[in-house]
Amino acid sequence: MADPRTAILATSIANLPQHVAIIMDGNNRWAKANSLSGVAGHKAGVDAVKAVVETAVHYELKALTLFAFSSENWRRPPLEVRALMDLFVYVLQREVGKLHENNIRLRIIGDIAALEPKLQHLIAQAEELTGQNTGLQLNIAANYGGQWDIVMAARKAAAAVLDGQLQVDEVDATSFANGLCLSDLPAVDLCIRTSGEQRISNFLLWQLAYAEFVFAQTLWPEFKHQQFVDTLVEFSLRQRRFGHTAEQLIKQDPST
Repeated sequence: MADPRTAILATSIANLPQHVAIIMDGNNRWAKANSLSGVAGHKAGVDAVKAVVETAVHYELKALTLFAFSSENWRRPPLEVRALMDLFVYVLQREVGKLHENNIRLRIIGDIAALEPKLQHLIAQAEELTGQNTGLQLNIAANYGGQWDIVMAARKAAAAVLDGQLQVDEVDATSFANGLCLSDLPAVDLCIRTSGEQRISNFLLWQLAYAEFVFAQTLWPEFKHQQFVDTLVEFSLRQRRFGHTAEQLIKQDPST
C-alpha cells in the first residue's frame, strides 16, 4: 500500500515561511478523550513532532522551533513533570542519531542549567553531534520563557555597556536582539498553537513581533503531516504588510 504521506507532501506551496514556531498544546486533553494517562498523551505527542519535522525537511524550511516545556510548567503535578523529563531523556537517546543522519541541527533553548545533570549531558552531546549540520535548524524550547529570554538579553547589553564594549545610545533593537535565543536565525514567520487555545504563553515574545498566527483546533497528538501542510498553505495565502498598506505592496510588486 502506498504511503499516504507521499500525496500529502506532494502539495506545491508558494511563499513558504523560513521559520515556523509551534506551541504544542493538547496532549493531556487528547489522553483524557482517549481514556489514557497524561503520560500516554505526551508520548503520543512525540509522533506529532516526528511528523512536523519530516514535513519541515520536505519543504526545506530553514528553522522549526517547538515549545516543549515552559518555565511555568514546573507548576504541574510532580509526577507529570518527572514523566516529561524522562520522556525528554528517552527521545534524546533514541532520536538524535536519526536527526544527524538527516543533516538536522538540534539546539535546546532555555535555562538549561536548571535541568538535571543527566539531561544537560545528553543535550550537550546532541548539540555537539549535530552542530555542523546544514539542513533544518530544529530548536526545542525547554525550561524556556520569553520574559526570561528578554531579561538575559538585557543583562548582556548592560554588561557590554559596563565593560565599555557598547555605549548606552548604541543599544537599539538590533544590538539588543543579538543577546536573545535564536538571534542567528530569521525571525519567526509563522506561529502555530494547537488545541484551540489562543494565547502565546510567554513563548518567544520578542521573536514573534511580526509573525503570522494560526490557532489550530487540532490537539497536538493529531497534528500530523496533513495538518501542518494545511497550515503552511494558509500562511502562503496571507498578505504580510510589515507596517505598509496593501496599496503600497501592490505598487512595489503587482503580483501580490
